Amino acid sequence: MKILLTGASGLLGTAVARAAAAAGDEVVGVVGRWPGAVPGVARLVSLDLADSAGVVALARAERPHAILNCAAIAEPAACDAAPELAQRVNVELPAALAAVARELGARFVHVSSEQVFDGATPPYSIASPVSPLHRYGRQKAESEGRVLGAAEAHALGADPCAAVVRVPLLFGNSLGGRRSVHEKFLEAWSAGKTMKLFTDEIRAVASAENVAAALLELAARPELGGVLHWTGAEPVSRWEMGRAICAHFGFPPAWIEPVPRTALPEFTATRPRDLTLDLAPLDRELRVRPERFAAAMERLVLPAWWSERKAPSTNLQAPEKPQT
Repeated sequence: MKILLTGASGLLGTAVARAAAAAGDEVVGVVGRWPGAVPGVARLVSLDLADSAGVVALARAERPHAILNCAAIAEPAACDAAPELAQRVNVELPAALAAVARELGARFVHVSSEQVFDGATPPYSIASPVSPLHRYGRQKAESEGRVLGAAEAHALGADPCAAVVRVPLLFGNSLGGRRSVHEKFLEAWSAGKTMKLFTDEIRAVASAENVAAALLELAARPELGGVLHWTGAEPVSRWEMGRAICAHFGFPPAWIEPVPRTALPEFTATRPRDLTLDLAPLDRELRVRPERFAAAMERLVLPAWWSERKAPSTNLQAPEKPQT
């Protein structure tokens, strides 16, 4: 199968590329500013991801069997800082890709986010009404409607050509060693900061590798479409994540500090509390199974830059706000 993969240098994109290549698929990867190679990508194309026309032209030239859209400006603060750019990448690009996929008769899989929900009434099913708390969540919700409208894929059983997959906070080992959850923790510790982590902010975090496996199976299953959910096997708090990361690498538990959300209500106003998702019906349909957090943790490694850093201070200073 020939796959056009956008966001190929990101945490999820690189996991998709590796898994696809291992399965014998040909991957044409689209990146923005990434300067290096991406393992698993047969041909790497650098394009402005905010220019939908350029990416659509590439799709028409390549005529892939499937298009997987992993491109996004996923940090809420970055979306607020550059709303027009984020709108083009997060909404206009997937809508254009859905339309060209339909034109080419290609399978289209678009990665959306748990952030379309407000976190107040979990678990969320695929039928739950969206209620985003910030611009990024609103853009993802809009992208879902635009994708499904362009592809005319609204329900299971109708042989749709598009699937929209809401995924959770992802972790893993990124190409540059600075994108994943544990890598951001390492950056803070390297700067001498204690990590303040919420004890009552819940995410069903998933490894990029497990989500990639689910996306690739979906790419070959055109009967599964519309809005779908995929996460890790169990929800964990930010504090539990930090504690597990410290234990995995043998770091002092004092490098993290538990904080309740009630201590900073002004900061948590646009942070969903609990984004646990109901995985039905996808959990019954795929051969891939949701992965347990502890099992996925075992694959985490220290990035190359960590060994070159100055040793973190033994008197770590707490940041002003908890880390995302």
